[in-house]
Amino acid sequence: MAERGSSAGGLSVMLEPSAAAVGMTLPSEVREKLAELELELSEGDITQKGYEKKRSKLLAPYIPQIQGVDPSLQIDTRVQGSSQVLPVKHNKSRAPNTRDERFRSDLHTEAVQAALAKYKERKMPMPSKRRSVLVQSSVEACTPPDTSSASEDEGSLRRHGRLTSTPYQSHSHSHPTVEHWFNRVIQGSSTSSSASSTSSHPGGRNSAPHSALNANATAAALADLMAHAHIEPPCAPPDVTGLSERSSLHNERAQVLSVRGVSRSNNHVVMETADGVPVNSRVSSKIQQLLNTLKRPKRPPLPDFFVDDFEDLLDVQQVDPNQPRPEGQQTSPLEGEALGVGSGWAPSLTAALQRWGTSQPKAPCLTALDTAGKSVYTLTYGKLWTRSQKLAYTLLNKLSSRSEPLLVPGDRVALVFPNSDPVMFMVAFYGCLLAELVPVPIEVPLTKKDAGSQQIGFLLGSCGVSLALTTDACQKGLPKAPTGEVATFKGWPRLLWFVTDGKHVAKPPKDWHPPVREANNDIAYIEYKTSKEGSTMGVSVSQAAMLAHCRSLTQACGYTEGETITNVLDFKREAGLWHGVLTSVWKRLHVVSIPYSLMKVNPLSWIQKVNAFKAVVAVVKSRDMHWSLLAQREQRDLSLGCLRMLIVADGANPWSISSCDAFLNVFQSRGLRPEVICPCACSSEALTVAIRRPPDSSVPPPGKAVLSMSSLSYSVIRVDTEEKLSVLTVQDVGQVLPGALVCVVRLEGTAFLCQTDEVGEICVSSGASGVAYYGLPGMTKNVFETVPLSSSGVPVCDRAFTRTSLLGFVGPDGLVFVVGKMDGLMVVSGRRHNADDVVATALAVEPMKFVYRGRIAVFSVSVLHDERIVVVAEQRPDASEEDSFQWMSRVLQAIDSIHQVGVYCLALVPANTLPKAPLGGIHISETKQRFLEGALHPCNVLMCPHTCVTNLPKPRQKQPEVGPASMIVGNLVSGKRIAQACGRDVGLMEDNEQFLYIQDVLQWRAQATPDHPLFVVLNSKGTVSSTASCLQLHKKAERVAAALTGRLNTGDHVALVYPPGVELIATFYGCLYAGCVPVTVRPPHPQNLATTLPTVKMIVEVSKSVCILTTQAIMKLLKSKEAAAAVEVKSWPLVMDTDDLPRKKSAQMYKPPTPEMLAYLDFSVSTTGILAGVKMSHSATSALCRSVKLQCELYPSRQIALCLDPYCGLGLALWCLCSVYAGHQSILVPPLELETNPSLWLCAVSQYKVRVTFCSYSVMEMCTKGLGAQTEALKMRSVNLSCVRTCMVVAEERPRIALTQSFSKIFKDLGLSPRAVSTTFGCRVNLAICLQGTSGPDPTTVYVDMRALRHDRVRLVEKGSPHSLPLMESGKILPGVKVIIANTETKGPLGDSHLGEVWVSSPHNASGYYTVYGEEALHADHFNTKLSFGDTQTVWARTGYLGFLRRTELTDANGERHDALYVVGSVDETLELRGMRYHPIDIETSVIRAHRSIAECAVFTWTNLLVVVVELEGSEQQALDLVALVTNVVLEEHYLIVGVVVVVDPGVIPINSRGEKQRMHLRDGFLADQLDPIYVAYNM
Repeated sequence: MAERGSSAGGLSVMLEPSAAAVGMTLPSEVREKLAELELELSEGDITQKGYEKKRSKLLAPYIPQIQGVDPSLQIDTRVQGSSQVLPVKHNKSRAPNTRDERFRSDLHTEAVQAALAKYKERKMPMPSKRRSVLVQSSVEACTPPDTSSASEDEGSLRRHGRLTSTPYQSHSHSHPTVEHWFNRVIQGSSTSSSASSTSSHPGGRNSAPHSALNANATAAALADLMAHAHIEPPCAPPDVTGLSERSSLHNERAQVLSVRGVSRSNNHVVMETADGVPVNSRVSSKIQQLLNTLKRPKRPPLPDFFVDDFEDLLDVQQVDPNQPRPEGQQTSPLEGEALGVGSGWAPSLTAALQRWGTSQPKAPCLTALDTAGKSVYTLTYGKLWTRSQKLAYTLLNKLSSRSEPLLVPGDRVALVFPNSDPVMFMVAFYGCLLAELVPVPIEVPLTKKDAGSQQIGFLLGSCGVSLALTTDACQKGLPKAPTGEVATFKGWPRLLWFVTDGKHVAKPPKDWHPPVREANNDIAYIEYKTSKEGSTMGVSVSQAAMLAHCRSLTQACGYTEGETITNVLDFKREAGLWHGVLTSVWKRLHVVSIPYSLMKVNPLSWIQKVNAFKAVVAVVKSRDMHWSLLAQREQRDLSLGCLRMLIVADGANPWSISSCDAFLNVFQSRGLRPEVICPCACSSEALTVAIRRPPDSSVPPPGKAVLSMSSLSYSVIRVDTEEKLSVLTVQDVGQVLPGALVCVVRLEGTAFLCQTDEVGEICVSSGASGVAYYGLPGMTKNVFETVPLSSSGVPVCDRAFTRTSLLGFVGPDGLVFVVGKMDGLMVVSGRRHNADDVVATALAVEPMKFVYRGRIAVFSVSVLHDERIVVVAEQRPDASEEDSFQWMSRVLQAIDSIHQVGVYCLALVPANTLPKAPLGGIHISETKQRFLEGALHPCNVLMCPHTCVTNLPKPRQKQPEVGPASMIVGNLVSGKRIAQACGRDVGLMEDNEQFLYIQDVLQWRAQATPDHPLFVVLNSKGTVSSTASCLQLHKKAERVAAALTGRLNTGDHVALVYPPGVELIATFYGCLYAGCVPVTVRPPHPQNLATTLPTVKMIVEVSKSVCILTTQAIMKLLKSKEAAAAVEVKSWPLVMDTDDLPRKKSAQMYKPPTPEMLAYLDFSVSTTGILAGVKMSHSATSALCRSVKLQCELYPSRQIALCLDPYCGLGLALWCLCSVYAGHQSILVPPLELETNPSLWLCAVSQYKVRVTFCSYSVMEMCTKGLGAQTEALKMRSVNLSCVRTCMVVAEERPRIALTQSFSKIFKDLGLSPRAVSTTFGCRVNLAICLQGTSGPDPTTVYVDMRALRHDRVRLVEKGSPHSLPLMESGKILPGVKVIIANTETKGPLGDSHLGEVWVSSPHNASGYYTVYGEEALHADHFNTKLSFGDTQTVWARTGYLGFLRRTELTDANGERHDALYVVGSVDETLELRGMRYHPIDIETSVIRAHRSIAECAVFTWTNLLVVVVELEGSEQQALDLVALVTNVVLEEHYLIVGVVVVVDPGVIPINSRGEKQRMHLRDGFLADQLDPIYVAYNM
């Protein structure tokens, strides 16, 4: 064996070169496909895993295989070698009833271990968490992620390097029967209960059949293997971008060093940002590791024309040609034995009670136990009969409302009894039956927020329940309202609560007898059932069905009068009710009821009671058997020899077999006979479906099947002969009940009968099943009145069948096998998986010490048109983050190996936080609901969308380039005009327009209208803090000029560092008077010097300012100790304060020689984080003022209010230039003052009755958030906004419609006209392109298709249509401004409503960049570029923004049709993903909607990963809830997989003065690990 291992070892190395050698002889089409694959990999459109998989599939036919060696073993030596050494035992022949050793269920664990060993310890990047949430994770455990999404289109049958894997096909029979499959396994093929780790002999299938492994040797070998796997140094994942060549399969990988103990200062690394610019910053070790492995793939530029037919169509899963298909013959219905007819049997259940109550009054009926296991009370048949009569009489005669009896026969009554009080429940149940009322047993509501409680309320309401019966003790424990009555639970109808204890019921008079009739078709009782979605239905059971069911169970279980049975199950429903309350009375049995509370204290109690009472039958669940195994060691003298039947009520769960086997192994030595274990299959709708008979009747021996899990996922039965890992061993659940007819029908569509080797839904036709869902006729028809059809479409028989929601098949000897339930069925990419199977695999992953065994929930959620599997488990409090994370990654690998399906999300929640079902277990639908609402609060999350989302649309494919000329011709042919528009002409000169220079205008005004007030500055109290008339401003400016003259040269640049106010404006003009060039700079924030001061320093340096003018206070701040920590004090240029300048004026004013001379520099940080200064000439300055004056109709008699920053762009122009130029009065409201008084701006607007006002988005946001609830209070202060004609938001981005609309809505009550609010648009090359102004049509809004936008196209759609995105016009184009839309690549003009770059030509364009910091590529063609076709003479400036022009039906002031400009977003900001162009704001809008705790969000790309940063407004325990919600919403709405989710505190996302997100700064902060995130999740 060892030799074979080593030869295969040589094989793994030979494999790659042989492929290369074969490459010479490969057919050309294969070589082409390989080249395409390489390209996909290099562009990041496919993962390494997907690439290798497809590549090996292409090469498979050309690689010689060594005979008899499984290809998977050729690839991986270590596993192969170790699995060969395992010892093998040979099988002996066995007696038919002894359990076959090879079905040992602990082997499922071995299968999982073997599967995990096949993964070479592939490490995943660990999420990082802030210490306050949980202990910080260590660095060693995290390595970089495997990124991008694989397009796995060839099903999931082939995985892990297995080149070929076809299910076993039989050639001997054309239609093999199920017996054929079973015979194969019964001959003793070597398969374990779940799998086995031995490898098949090279000789083929029929070598000597060998059986169970020696467990110890296996464990040792596996432990050894796992130990070796751990010692290996952590290897980095494959370079998924395909930039590094790989020479062999096992090439040396760069080992990632842990940098845990290194101090931060040593951690300086020069790295590249995505744009290739080296950035020297501190990089966290985790992020550095990821960076090392993820290089940005080379991407071709975004093309223009694309194949449109399949635009954004989701990939449809291709049917795997090799998937197994059923080949058997059509099944036929299976009939149970005839239901015996006994003489003298009672005609109804109440008649049976009457008989035993009068003839055998002393016979024990029910023994109740307390939590110590002592018998509290034994109810005799006599007592049951008399107490039930009393209750029946009281209910019918003593309860009345308004002199009418409260209840009449046929009314529904709720039974609310605790699990510890079976006696009171039984009396109440039979009391209702005797009174001909319909009992509806439900759980006791413990709190107002019980899981599923609302649904129970819905059931009670739909059943018309108005009375609830309960016990005195239970009623006292229910939640109470303040009045002392029982509280009304959410969703429940109003109930009257009646206590059934003895003192509340009346003795009936002698002449009153309850009506004891024959069983008819009236409803006897209603049993509740919860569906997969969490809705609760009531299954109606008729009196006749109840009686028939009792008779069937009696016959099947061989019950005889006076026998004792122990019942561990809930007596309110299902098998607990059927055996322990109904059949027991029918056959006069004695039931010993074991409460759940006792089982929790003493799991052995049921076995002790079987022993003590010599019970012949016990009714249990596999959980009870499992618990008793764990506790049995202390007890020596227990014997189970008296048991005739051990009924396993959940025997239909495929994994109950492991509990049965383990229980038998331990208790066989204590008298338990193997044939006593009788699994049964139950269904709320069909009651008992099948049960294994006790051995004394002539029944066939129990059967087992070892089935291929892969085939089962296609609903096909294949006995697994090849000993794969993924097998499922199922035991039979016996024969059909007497008198029943069973058939198996297809799962989907019409109810056709299945073939013999096909899994379907089991349907039952019998007199002993439920009759309807109460009050739901539609669902009743689907479930209770199914008509199975043969393949020819003919009904099988004339009886209607009931669907049981059990999935299974009928095996040989008429044995029924169940492999799952409809409730647990998850259909992923067309394959079916059972939740219970996935749970079992997760439980088999060792070590289990990190999570609680019984507290795992598995369900599927629908994301992007397919089901995705979610696993949620409760983590033990002592588990460390690393341990849990490692366990989680092993669970993912195990499920992937064994079920061949990816897990979408694996979450661990703190202990005892999952919603519980009434008697233990997890409430699955409630857990799912919480997951979808973001209310699970996990403490650990792993999302794996890359591996399991395989239906993303194909990446966009490039089409041949279409030239600009063809574009124009195409537009002409289709009747589209070229997208070009202009503002109105600049009119005749007015009196001040003879001045070419703004400073001349100020001097002229100081002489002409010296006392005319130009500026009023308000403080936070709303009072005037300073004012300036024309003369005052002129005088102040003169003083500044005098101070500068002599010290500075003409043309020197001067930085003005002032808070917003008159000082800033005066020094601005002072600089112009002195011939200096002013540069306005925002002062540093005293509380945040560390980040704001370097920005000031940078602007001063980049603008080459030789002097700083400022106030005394700021000057002190610049030279303070705190400032010195951020910026060296000596590095500042000359700093002058202008607070107390002497009153002298300079000898003469400076006159610039030409208007093209530089007037001022405008510095601003763009949204992409680039500091760019633009040069504004004197002529451009005057032209800008003239355009704004005309558009807003500004005259000296007007007033406007400004609430924006005066440091750059249009804000600077409006503060410092326009008032002086047009002469109107400006009321200045510094935005900082709004932080203390949010209503300041609006009060000022109202007080001064302002018609025109300007603000920024951040101001508007402050008002909507801060004043939303205060509109009434503002009304009381008589704030009135009806004077406002136009309120404009100054912006350099796409209009934020949601914000402007909510602002309009909130302040509508204060008289603000909804038409008043609009936006402006400007950018670096032109500070004001659009501005609504006071005349002209209102701004229009259009709706475009977001998917078309990703393809750089505009498709107009109706409001509310799916994927629609509202875009608002950015205001009217200013006078003198011309705009055209050009193609970004070809620079040709585009047609109307086409998306392209906005180009602008106007007298107030900036004349160029002064310096651009951080990006040298922004250059001249931004300011003077020409079209490549058409009008090739005009000089345009490129704005860097994408948008489109659209001619509307409206008319402009000059009578022309109005052209609207819609800005979509900045080109630099867009994200290129999957060949498409995404605008961050669209993704962010979706994310913010995902959960109410997300305050703000920003996205950026890092290598080829999409990173989403969300600000959490709420408790930190909600942080991990957001990971799944964010991933879901981005997948659903944008077809993108989120790579990293970073949850941070509010205020972390940097925002500039215009309220725009600085995504690139955020990205740098993320890479330098400076965000102090609450949680970072790497979605792998």
